[in-house]
Amino acid sequence: MARLLRSNIRTFVTSQLRMSSDQLGELGVGAGKGGGGGGSIRSAGGAMGKREAAEEELYFKRREKELVAALKNHHEEEVEHHKKEVERLHREIDRHKGIIRKLKHDD
Repeated sequence: MARLLRSNIRTFVTSQLRMSSDQLGELGVGAGKGGGGGGSIRSAGGAMGKREAAEEELYFKRREKELVAALKNHHEEEVEHHKKEVERLHREIDRHKGIIRKLKHDD
């Protein structure tokens, strides 16, 4: 299950990065392929535009890491919850089996 989840996340992230990189053009040199200017500094290009583009990319990489970490944490909590639920259900099964044994013994 975890391997499948990792595979799906990796595929999703890779496809998102590929799609976003296709629309960027060269970072920091002005308007991307999407048609938007990206702001006055980026439109001007040069070192400041490249720096802003690099900072923006860094921000999104960090944000993506945070989101993946949160998703991983959520699924780990889900697994723990389901393990506890399975244990609880096993105890219920054992309790019912005990009742059945008691009823057979009383016959």
